[in-house]
Amino acid sequence: MKNQEIAEIFTRMADILEFKGENAFKVNAYRKAARVLTDLTADIEDLYNNKQLGEIPGIGQALQGKIEDYLLHNRISQYDALLNDIPKELFSLLSIPNFGPRTAALAYQKLGVQTLADLEKVIQNGDLVKLPGMGEKKVDKIHRGLELIKVSQTRISIAVAQSIIDQVISWLGEKAGTQITRITAAGSARRGKETVHGIDILAETPDGAAVLQLFTQMPNVTEITGAGDTKASVILENRYQVDLRAIPAASYGAALQYFTGSQAHNIKLRGIARDRGLKINEYGIFNEHGKIGGEQEEDIYRLLGMPWIEPELREDRGEIEAALQNRLPHLVTLDDIKADLHIHSTYSDGQLSVAEMAETIRSLGYQYMAFCDHSRSAFYANGLDENRLLQQLEEIRRLNERYSDFAILAGTETDILPDGSLDFPDHILKKLDFVIASIHSAFETDPTGRTIAAMKNPYVDVIGHPTGRLISRREGFALDIDRVIAVAAETGTALEINSYWDRLDLSDLHVKRAIEQGVKICINTDSHQAAHLTMMEFGVATARRGWAECKDIINTLPLEQFRARQKRNR
Repeated sequence: MKNQEIAEIFTRMADILEFKGENAFKVNAYRKAARVLTDLTADIEDLYNNKQLGEIPGIGQALQGKIEDYLLHNRISQYDALLNDIPKELFSLLSIPNFGPRTAALAYQKLGVQTLADLEKVIQNGDLVKLPGMGEKKVDKIHRGLELIKVSQTRISIAVAQSIIDQVISWLGEKAGTQITRITAAGSARRGKETVHGIDILAETPDGAAVLQLFTQMPNVTEITGAGDTKASVILENRYQVDLRAIPAASYGAALQYFTGSQAHNIKLRGIARDRGLKINEYGIFNEHGKIGGEQEEDIYRLLGMPWIEPELREDRGEIEAALQNRLPHLVTLDDIKADLHIHSTYSDGQLSVAEMAETIRSLGYQYMAFCDHSRSAFYANGLDENRLLQQLEEIRRLNERYSDFAILAGTETDILPDGSLDFPDHILKKLDFVIASIHSAFETDPTGRTIAAMKNPYVDVIGHPTGRLISRREGFALDIDRVIAVAAETGTALEINSYWDRLDLSDLHVKRAIEQGVKICINTDSHQAAHLTMMEFGVATARRGWAECKDIINTLPLEQFRARQKRNR
C-alpha cells in the first residue's frame, strides 16, 4: 500500500514548513494526516478509486488533492517545490534527537548549518552553544546524536542486510540455477550482528566467472567496484556494498568459516591450529603433508578438537574455550518460540484489529499471544484508559471462545511514570493476563529507579525494551543495567528483547549478563502491523548471540507452564 509512502511525505512536508516558520495550524495538519495514514488499515488507492478519500478523518480537500497527485503521478508537486528551498541534508539533521525543525532553522539562519559536517563544526568551535535556547547540556545531547547518525550512515541494519541477502540469493537462484550448489551469507550478517558494514555472500560453483557476471547484472546494481573470476563487488541502490565470492566445492566449508569471522575468533582458532602443527585459511585446513579438510565448515572445528560453533557465538567471548570443554550452549531457535507477547492493535496505534492480528499470528504457528496496547499516558499512540482497556479485555475473552488450539492473552504495555508508578492501578492489572511495563517518556528521570519500582510490582511480567535505545539515532537511558538485572533476578521479572530492527533491546551483551544471573528473557516483536511479525528472527538472533537457550526464554514455554511461572500465580 502507498499509505506509508504518502505519510512519510506529509511528515517531511510538516518538517519543512516548521523549518520555514509556517503557522502551527498548517504544520499540525500535515502531522495529523501522516498519523491518520499510518494507522489506516484500508488501502489508500482503493479509497481513492471508490471516491472515499473525503471519508478519512482529518484529510481535507487540500490534502486529498495532494494524495491524488501522488497516486496519479507518483509525486506531490508542492513537496518537490519545498525541497528546492531547504538545506540539502535537512532530513539527516532532523533525525538527530533535540535538533528539531526550529533548532535547525535557527542554526541555518544564524550559523549557515546545512549539512552534518556544518553542524559538527559549529559544535566543535562553540558557536552552537551560543544560540538562544541552547546551553551545554542540549548541545552535548545533539553531539551524541550526531555521532550516532554518522555511525549509522556507515553501517547497514541487520533487517536491511537480510533483505538484500534474500534478494541476491533469490536472483542468483533464478538466473544461475544449477550452476550454484550452495550459497550462504557470511560475515557479521551471518553472525546476526545488529548492524553490518558490508554484505558478504559465498556461492559454491564450478563456474565462478559466469555466476559473478550474473551477479553484476542485478537490476538494482548502481556501480560495479570489482569483478573477476573469484570475487565481484557491487554497490546496490547507490549505498549498499555487497561482495560475492565464487568458491569451489573442496574449499567451501573453509571459506565459509574464514569469511564468517569474527576476526578475534579466527585469530584464536589459527593460534590453536598452529599449536597443533596445523594451518587454516580460506582454502582448507592443512598439516605438514597437505590438505586434510575444508569441504564442510565442520571440518575446521572437528580437526581442531571441538564441535562446530554456531555463527552467532563467534566473537571470542569464551565460545572456543566452551567448545574445547564440550559445554557449548544449545541455543534457542526460531522454531522454539511458542508466542509473541507484545502486539499492538487498532485499540492503540496498531494497524490491524484484535481479530485480524490474532488470526495472522495464529496462522504463523504460534500457540498463544498477548495484546499489549499502549496505556493512557501514551496519548500520542492513542493509549487506552481503563474503560477502553476493559472493553478490549472483553473482546479478547469473546474471541478466545473461537479457538481450541490457540489462546489470546489480554495485556497492556503500561507506561512507567516519572515517579516510578504505573499507568494503571493494581486492581486493573490484576484483571489482565499479562503485563509489560515500559518507559516511554522523561527518559532522564531516574530510569533505573523507575524500572526497579516496576519490577517490584506483583503483576508486571516483563520490562519492555529496557534501555530505550534506537540503534540508528538514540542512545539508551542512563540505566544501571547491573542493578536492573539483579532486581529482575530477585523479583522473577523477565527482560524483553524487542525484535524491532532499530531497537534489538536488550543487546546481545546485556542478554548474556542477564542469563548468567538467572534472569529470564522474553523475545517479542512489538508489532504494530503484520509485516513486523517477521522481525522475530532478529530478536532470536540477538538471544543466540547472548548465549540464550530455550530454558532462558519464557515464551518458549507451553501456555500452562508459562502461566505457572508468572508472579501472580506462584
